[in-house]
Amino acid sequence: MRSRLLLPIGLALWLSLPSAAASRPKPSPAAASPPSPHVLFKELYFAVQMAHLFGDSKNFADAVPTSAPAEILARYRKDRPDSPAALKAFVLGQFSLPPEPASAGVPGVQGPVTVHIDTLWGQLSRTVASAPPFSSLLPLPEPFVVPGGRFRELYYWDSYFTMLGLAKSGRRDLLESMVRDFAYLIDTYGHVPNGTRTYYLSRSQPPFFYAMVELLGSNDPAAADARYLPQLRREYAFWMQGAAGMRAGTAHRRVVAMPDGAILNRYWDDADTPRDESYREDVELARSSGRPSRQLYRDLRAAAESGWDFSSRWLADPSKLASIRTTEIIPADLNSLLFGLERAIMAGCERLHDEPCRKEFRRRSTMRHEAVNQYLWNPSAKSYLDYRWTRRVPVQRVSAATLYPLFVGLASRAQADGVAATVSRELLKEGGIEATPLLTHQQWDAPNGWAPLQWIAISGLHAYGHAAMAESIACRWMASVNRVYRESGKLVEKYDVLATNRPGGGGEYPTQDGFGWTNGVMRRLMADYPADADYTSSTQCAKLAPE
Repeated sequence: MRSRLLLPIGLALWLSLPSAAASRPKPSPAAASPPSPHVLFKELYFAVQMAHLFGDSKNFADAVPTSAPAEILARYRKDRPDSPAALKAFVLGQFSLPPEPASAGVPGVQGPVTVHIDTLWGQLSRTVASAPPFSSLLPLPEPFVVPGGRFRELYYWDSYFTMLGLAKSGRRDLLESMVRDFAYLIDTYGHVPNGTRTYYLSRSQPPFFYAMVELLGSNDPAAADARYLPQLRREYAFWMQGAAGMRAGTAHRRVVAMPDGAILNRYWDDADTPRDESYREDVELARSSGRPSRQLYRDLRAAAESGWDFSSRWLADPSKLASIRTTEIIPADLNSLLFGLERAIMAGCERLHDEPCRKEFRRRSTMRHEAVNQYLWNPSAKSYLDYRWTRRVPVQRVSAATLYPLFVGLASRAQADGVAATVSRELLKEGGIEATPLLTHQQWDAPNGWAPLQWIAISGLHAYGHAAMAESIACRWMASVNRVYRESGKLVEKYDVLATNRPGGGGEYPTQDGFGWTNGVMRRLMADYPADADYTSSTQCAKLAPE
């Protein structure tokens, strides 16, 4: 009798959540966004996720219904499963759940890591020309590479770092097909979603599409920019929507008008409901937070758009996830990438002899450059710091995001020298660059280092003449990856750069193996620094002491 009473309570709690209809993003001009699972399955979705029937909340978000959602909901309301066991049995009768991720490694493997990576591209490649009815999966016209593990679909910023390795593995076919897939997503939905699931459509991720395009034309990037100029401009319009005519000190979606009227960008999500893929975790955090749930959900989702989900970068109190304030922060990495996008559009327009466009995007990039120097460059810290625009103060915490202005060529030589000194002192560890110096339980903090951050650091420092430091980071990182690979046969999602002999940890899910961006960055670095490619200990990198 008691278990039967739980169902009406659960329904009441579901009804108290933010309205799905009110919080769903507006459809893009190209296509209406298909609804996500929590919209389709309503109180059933709430009941399943809150009952914690599956170890990973993403499993039910990725489940494929065997009949129309209305029919499944009608059966659920009729059957009223009255216990977790009965609810699970009902779900297994109505949905096909994704298989458990297969391991991508063999303990004790002795094969060369380059061969392992080149083999993994085939294992991680997918073709999804169509998706099952009412599935959360979004189809794509061309083959692509997934990260691996629980990440069974195409992801946005992961893919740029994966592509670095595809180029060195001779997989130009996959590199080109993935760029076409991203162009398709922009043409279809008006932006690149976080990943190719319906529940990711309300947000994007760090805008690396222009950098992917330029990988296609490494000898003539402007030609590639010109070829994909319509998509580059459309993605830019997505990030800048609402910027025209804004009053100083206000924000709209992803744009913020600073006190002097300059326009900078923030991370955002067009929905303010619990994330489908972390539904129970978000609801439980909201219940214990003491904060308005809609704003908390928005900030969690905005952090997911950043790719740094989660990090002390976004937290008012580094020890409490509930203090997350992502939408109040102007991030150094996002604004650097948008500067890069503006310059790519300018180059494409110049190649096509579109002088008004060239002048307009030169003006925009110049204005962003000035605003970044005004609000994000901190001379005393010798670092680019995030800025809390709601309080008009910098976030006084150094992170690896400080290297992005070097990666895109926005920094001056003096600024780059300052960043190099700060990074050497505060972020460079035995196994590479850590995300932040703070030890928290969040995965984008110490002691974790991530492949994309190593590449941003190495590429940016090398471009500004800090070649020895760049090679030292590459050497230390490759030694960490090699050490874990020799012991486990795996390339994993993140690494502990303090211990140097184990995968990273923390976050909402176990460390995944596969792993797309680690494979890609490792493959590229081994080609760029062959003398250091086989090291398994950071002591072997001692000869490369950073300046």
